[in-house]
Amino acid sequence: MGKRKLLVMGLDSAPPELVFEEFRDELPNLRHLMDNGVYARMRSCDPPITIPAWMVMVTGKNPGKLGLYGFRHRKGYSYTDGWIANSLSVKEEKIWDILSMAGMKVCVLGVPPSYPPTPVNGELISCFITPDSNRQYTHPPELKQEIEALVGPYPFDVEFRTDQRDELLKNLYDMTEKHFRVIEHLLTTRHWDFFMFVDIGLDRVHHAFWKYFDKGHPKHVQGNPYENVIIDYYRWLDEHVGRLLKAVDEDTIVVVVSDHGVKGMRGAFCINQWLIREGYLVLKEKPQSVIDLDKAAVDWSQTKAWAWGGYYARVFFNVKGREPDGIIEATDLDHERDQLTKRLNEISDPSGRRMETKVYKPEALYPVSVGDRPDLMVYFDDLFWRSAGTLGHTEMYLSENDTGPDDAVHSEYGVFVLHDKRLRTTGQIQDVSILDVAPTLLQEMNLAVPPSMEGKPIQLS
Repeated sequence: MGKRKLLVMGLDSAPPELVFEEFRDELPNLRHLMDNGVYARMRSCDPPITIPAWMVMVTGKNPGKLGLYGFRHRKGYSYTDGWIANSLSVKEEKIWDILSMAGMKVCVLGVPPSYPPTPVNGELISCFITPDSNRQYTHPPELKQEIEALVGPYPFDVEFRTDQRDELLKNLYDMTEKHFRVIEHLLTTRHWDFFMFVDIGLDRVHHAFWKYFDKGHPKHVQGNPYENVIIDYYRWLDEHVGRLLKAVDEDTIVVVVSDHGVKGMRGAFCINQWLIREGYLVLKEKPQSVIDLDKAAVDWSQTKAWAWGGYYARVFFNVKGREPDGIIEATDLDHERDQLTKRLNEISDPSGRRMETKVYKPEALYPVSVGDRPDLMVYFDDLFWRSAGTLGHTEMYLSENDTGPDDAVHSEYGVFVLHDKRLRTTGQIQDVSILDVAPTLLQEMNLAVPPSMEGKPIQLS
């Protein structure tokens, strides 16, 4: 078999419920790939969030091995210091690194986290964590000038947690249109063997407009002016997919993937308020307004545990010999975690229904868990409820996100679609794992799968 070409289209947060079912007939180009290829629901990693999920996908390594548990991480055992994940945080080889070393040409655009840009055998444009277009965001560096001659200042993201929905929508289309102009430009002007991009716009339209679309969302209003925003964006995105399909030959293997899915947010649970009530977190004085935990007057000499908010909660314990003012004996940590887990599992929602909460110890999720990991990972009500880490709220349950307007949360299943004219069978296959993507892509490129990868090539026929 000769050398293959592989195009990977990443649609951040695309859920199987929409792509495979509800919107299928509205998306002729994606439907063509499914009808003439294989497709499956894909189980994301834990936690199912953008960082680390894309890196799990392209390395075949779990978040514990990568040491990536979210966008931001606690710095060592500090109470207040943290760090934001970027490309330099990823020490494991990515699929494009392996292909580059094999002499293949690659193009990589917008795969998180890819800022600052790192060398590849080809071209790379960094992702949405890039601060702005004044930074160096390409490899090679001179590619930046070529891009800006094509589209002007390159936009990396939009402010999606805003009430200015019309302005957001305009900015969203403008950003995505420019991204696809650059994608199509590189797709047609460069020699490449492997081409991968991620559209972050889909994730942003979900977070900003989900309540307008989802009739089951607690804040949905029938007949609202934004009811069709999400389906319209999907149709528009599918048109761009069609343009890219016309730009590649029929021998090109085409893969469509998402890092996780999406579902409506029911609310945010104030985890630190709850820890205060339960006696785990002790303050020297009550906040007079809503504030971040690192601005609160915490009495660390009396505090046993505290938490970070987000799509899931990260809980940390105050351990003697580990934290500066630790009060829990190291030998008691497992007992304390078990006791808190039991109490977390008993939490009910505002109606009195017990939440379907899942609490994990990182070492139980991952064979190896390195880096600045939390002591517990908490998914409130199967991730339908966010975790609010801020303090000073008058209620334990918030109907809105505490860090800005947000209608959606993440679900554990994304999409996997693979179109290859050499496939002997087509149609939906059984669920696959995000860990299996990199091994599958390497196999499609006729390269050996490194034994260090945890996933296995997906059975395609």
